[in-house]
Amino acid sequence: MKISEILANNKITVSFEMFPPKQWDKIEKTKETVHTMAAQKPSFISVTYGAAGTRTGFTSEIANEIKKCGETPLYHLTCLTSTKEKIDSVLSSLQQDGIENVLALRGDIPENFNFPDKQYFHHAYELVKVIKQHGDFCVGAACYPEVHPESKSAHDDLLRLKEKTDCGVDFLTTQMFFDNDVFFDFKERCKLIGIKAPIIAGIMPITNASQINRSIQLSGCRFPKKFSAIIERFGDNAQSMKQAGVIYALEQIVDLIANGQNNIHIYTMNKGDVAAAIMKGLSDIINE
Repeated sequence: MKISEILANNKITVSFEMFPPKQWDKIEKTKETVHTMAAQKPSFISVTYGAAGTRTGFTSEIANEIKKCGETPLYHLTCLTSTKEKIDSVLSSLQQDGIENVLALRGDIPENFNFPDKQYFHHAYELVKVIKQHGDFCVGAACYPEVHPESKSAHDDLLRLKEKTDCGVDFLTTQMFFDNDVFFDFKERCKLIGIKAPIIAGIMPITNASQINRSIQLSGCRFPKKFSAIIERFGDNAQSMKQAGVIYALEQIVDLIANGQNNIHIYTMNKGDVAAAIMKGLSDIINE
């Protein structure tokens, strides 16, 4: 099923994100996690792409396992270090496998990377165009409520996002954020500039203190004072931090839904128990 169709139902949706293993001998363990996630009946499950496309087969294997579980997979596809021929090959494979949802991403710039003279892809909107030309895919894209780290300004970031959505993006998923006011402000600015694609709010339950620096690096997000207090109080106790992180994420989600944001995406970090705790905490709300 296309994610655009899932979102069009105007019901509360909760989706999960997973990542493939780094080594092939871990693939079966990751498939077990897929089954744990699928048992929670999320709206869909996305699977990230290997750096520079190095784990393309791993991503495909997990996406197909999600499909076998009866759930809708969202296949992440990065383009920065790929040729058009490589991207065309991946898209053809997805069509053969019956996978119709793709999250189009530029990808991180590798250290000491210099763009070749004949580099085909520089930005995600170029990938969106290729996907749309290739076939009948539902295409998602990423956005940054607190501004992409490489953008000149918040306004410039929105202009780039508008350019991307105008190429045929069917939905947007935000990077993680920990202050809902930041998200609501971002959503309003998107509306004012003419971005019409549905926006899914990305939430990451911080369940251990080691996630914090990585979270800041990935999304440029800030931690509000009340969350900083949680880290300071519980950060040294693994179980307490895990419980507090799940509770904070649940409070964020409930507040988002109460204020009209029905579409939520959970960055699970492959933690099936965390995904289950989130869904249990929302059970009556989701089925309202």
